[in-house]
Amino acid sequence: MRSLWPHGGLWRHGDFLKLWSAETISQFGSTIDDIAFPLVAILVLDASAFEVAALGTVLFLPFILFTLPAGVWVDRLPRRPVLIIGDFGRAALYATVPIAYVADALTLWQLYVVGFLVGVFQVFFDVAYQSYLPSLVDRNQIIEGNSKFEISRSAAQISGPGLGGILVEVLTAPYAVLVDALSFVASGLFLLGIRKPEPRPEVVRTEDGRKPSMWHELKEGLRFVLGNPNLRAQAGCTATSNLFSSVGFAILLVYLVRDLELSPGLIGLVFSVGAVGSLVAAFTSTRISRRFGIGPTTIVVAALFGPAMLLAAAAPKGNAAIPFLVCAQLVFGFTVVVYNIVQVSYRQAICPPGLQGRMNSVMRFIVWGTIPVGTLLGGVLGSTIGLRETIVVGAIGASAAVLWIVFSPQRHLREMPEPVDDAVAEPAPA
Repeated sequence: MRSLWPHGGLWRHGDFLKLWSAETISQFGSTIDDIAFPLVAILVLDASAFEVAALGTVLFLPFILFTLPAGVWVDRLPRRPVLIIGDFGRAALYATVPIAYVADALTLWQLYVVGFLVGVFQVFFDVAYQSYLPSLVDRNQIIEGNSKFEISRSAAQISGPGLGGILVEVLTAPYAVLVDALSFVASGLFLLGIRKPEPRPEVVRTEDGRKPSMWHELKEGLRFVLGNPNLRAQAGCTATSNLFSSVGFAILLVYLVRDLELSPGLIGLVFSVGAVGSLVAAFTSTRISRRFGIGPTTIVVAALFGPAMLLAAAAPKGNAAIPFLVCAQLVFGFTVVVYNIVQVSYRQAICPPGLQGRMNSVMRFIVWGTIPVGTLLGGVLGSTIGLRETIVVGAIGASAAVLWIVFSPQRHLREMPEPVDDAVAEPAPA
C-alpha cells in the first residue's frame, strides 16, 4: 500500500521537521503579534504616528547594536541552545504586556523596553537560525529547507493577521500579544527535541597559539561579505529596499486605521488574503530560479517592490480600499519571498561552515540595520507631510533598490555556485 506521507527529501528528516515545526508555530504567533503589538500602542495607549513609528525603530535598533558581535558568538557557540534561549526569552518578555494591562500599569515606555529586549533576543536567534540550517541538512537540501520555511511563513501570513485582528477585537490587543508569547514557548519545546549532534565549533587560534580577538574574527566575516561582489550587491539591494519599505510600513497601520478608516478585523483580513502571494512564491521560487536563473529572477522581483507599495498609497477611503490593498500585498508578498529564498540560499551555499555565523551577522547588520532609520524617518515624514505621502516616498526609494543587482556581476548568475573554499575565505595574515 502506498504511503500517504510525502516521499524523500526533508519530509523524512526528523530533526529538520522539528526545526520546521518550531519555526511554523513561532511564525503564526509572530504574525498575530505584528498586528497586536502596535495596536496596543494605537488603540490602548492612543499613541501618535511618530510614537508608533518609534516603536518600530526600537524593535530593530538591536540589529544595529548587536548583530555583528552576535555573529562572532554564534560561530563560537553551539547554535541550538542560542535558538532555545531566544524563544523562551521572547515568550517571557511578551507575557509582561498582558500582565501590566491587567494591573492597569501598561505604558508606552514598557512597550519600548519590551520591544528593544525582544529585538536583542531576535538578533541572536536569527543569526543562529540561518547558520544552523546548513549544519542540520545536506548542502543540496538548503533551498528545499528555506522553501519549506517560507511556506510556513506565508501560511502564517495568510491566517495569522486575520486571527490577530479577530483576537484584538474580541480579547483586546494585550491578550492577543499573550498568544505570541505562548507560541514562542511551543517553538522552544520543539527545538529541545532535536537530537542530531551539532558539530563542535572549531577552535581557531592565532600563530602564537592564542584565541583571536572578537574584532579579528569579525573582520573575517566583513572581508568575506564585502570582498564578494555578488554579496555586496545583494546587501546593497536588500538594505535599500528595507530602508525605504520601512518608511512606508512604519506608519502603515496608522494609515489604515485613521486615513482609510478600516477596523482591526478588516485589516487582518486584508493582510491574510494578500499573503496568498507569499505562499505561491514559497512553492514556486525554486522552479522559477532554475528556469530563469538567479540573477534575472532577482532583478525582476526586486523591480516590483516599489510599485506594490504605490498600490497601497493609491487606495481610497473605506471598503473601496480593499482591492488596492490586497493587490499590493499579493505582489509585495510574492516578490519578497522569491527574493529571500534565492538570496539566502545563495549565501548559505557559498559560505564555509566556520564563517556562517559571521557572514549572516554581517548581512543582517547591513540589511536590517537600515530598518530603524527607515521607521524613524517614516514617523517624522508621517507627522509632517502626511501618511499617504510618506508611503509614496517609501515606494519611490524602494524602486531604486534593484539597481544594485543590475550593475553587478550577479545579473549574469544563472545557477547556484559551488561553495567558496575555506582557504579562499581566510584573510591574509595581518
